[in-house]
Amino acid sequence: MVQIYLHNTLKQKKEKFVPIDAQNVRMYVCGPTVYDKAHLGNAKTPVVYDVLYRLLCHVYGKDHVTYVSNITDVDDKILNKHKETGKSIREITEQTYNWYIEDMAKLNVLAPNYRPRATEYINDMIELVKKLLANKHAYEAENQVLFDVDSMPAYGCLSGRSMKEMLAGARIEVADYKKNPADFILWKPSAADQPGWDSPWGYGRPGWHLECSAMSSKLLGNDFDIHGGGSDLIFPHHENELAQSCCAFPGTHFAHYWVHTGMLMINGVKMSKSLGNFYTVDEILAQYPAEALRLLFLTTHYHQPFNFTFEGLQQAKAILDKFYNALLKSADVPAQKAVVSDKVVAALADDLNTPLALSYLHETVNELNKAQTAEEKGKLKAQLLADAEMLGLLYNDPEAWFKGDNNDKADIIEKMIARRAEAKKNKDWATADAIREELKVQGIILEDSPTGTTWKKI
Repeated sequence: MVQIYLHNTLKQKKEKFVPIDAQNVRMYVCGPTVYDKAHLGNAKTPVVYDVLYRLLCHVYGKDHVTYVSNITDVDDKILNKHKETGKSIREITEQTYNWYIEDMAKLNVLAPNYRPRATEYINDMIELVKKLLANKHAYEAENQVLFDVDSMPAYGCLSGRSMKEMLAGARIEVADYKKNPADFILWKPSAADQPGWDSPWGYGRPGWHLECSAMSSKLLGNDFDIHGGGSDLIFPHHENELAQSCCAFPGTHFAHYWVHTGMLMINGVKMSKSLGNFYTVDEILAQYPAEALRLLFLTTHYHQPFNFTFEGLQQAKAILDKFYNALLKSADVPAQKAVVSDKVVAALADDLNTPLALSYLHETVNELNKAQTAEEKGKLKAQLLADAEMLGLLYNDPEAWFKGDNNDKADIIEKMIARRAEAKKNKDWATADAIREELKVQGIILEDSPTGTTWKKI
């Protein structure tokens, strides 16, 4: 069996991945808070873990992997959006959820086995708070329930920060009722016009950190294999998840491997609305194919900071043009059966080295372009498609790829090509050239061959 290695944030090093139960490999990844359209960061994280999910399924078998990625549908950001827009909480969360699912489908992100919504697990959250109170790791104050960080000597083990660093590096509410300023909310009161649920501590709602602990425990058990998310979640979110879960269930470890993606930058600067460099997924996909964005994410190792540029996106589009052109030229050759190549699997098994895996796809494309026989072409074509599938790439039809968003104009373009063919037949070269130039201005290029003329988008 292939040996996988992952960088474990908890140990601050790359480690051999040994699942708790190879018959049921379990992974939890923090999903979005559904209050607005998904931004680039919301897209990069699921693309990375989609590749890891594909790898785990390849190594252990699809039926032996359980992947959970949650939806946070109760949060102060959602309440703020409700106040700003006047839309109901339900309308905001449903619309945003649907947008997110559409974006993920365009990016070819496989659906996880479970996509739990926080509001569906409130009772489990309440039970978790009860356990923490019973175990003396939480206390009530000012109609709230808070986690007592001093009750856990190992608090800070995930982020590797001292208490002083944690207090300085987080937006922590200073309040007289807290035993320690770092104590965080497990349950808080809700006003009558806010989302809330009845609990032993009154009408209220859960703290953000509590939600993931409850959902992961319910669906994956108190000990599971991998917990993923962006590096921005290491502290305080994941630190607090780890603390409350281990304290609620003494003797457990919660997640055994913590895998985090590097920070997303825009032209070398952190993405921020205030800086005017904030992009939603649909804004990018209105200009570029979704597959180009997916490929761009994979050109940088997931653990490193990722720098988004439009030049990089154009380069990713050009790479895919090359790949699809190779497939288009071999369209008449049936692909033979193929399995993912050992070198691609080995690259991904080495802490998801997607840049190295992509380099192997380039090699195969070059070999395919040089292939002379139908048998050789069929073998290389099948290998390219099998390897690309492990990365979630080349999922479009080659011909449709080049026609892009012009499919609705296809009839018009085909008629213009027919007019040009008629002009060439009549040796009216001026008209034929004029039609070619007219299409070029519209972003369409023509390619003539002995069998006819084809077109594609520039």
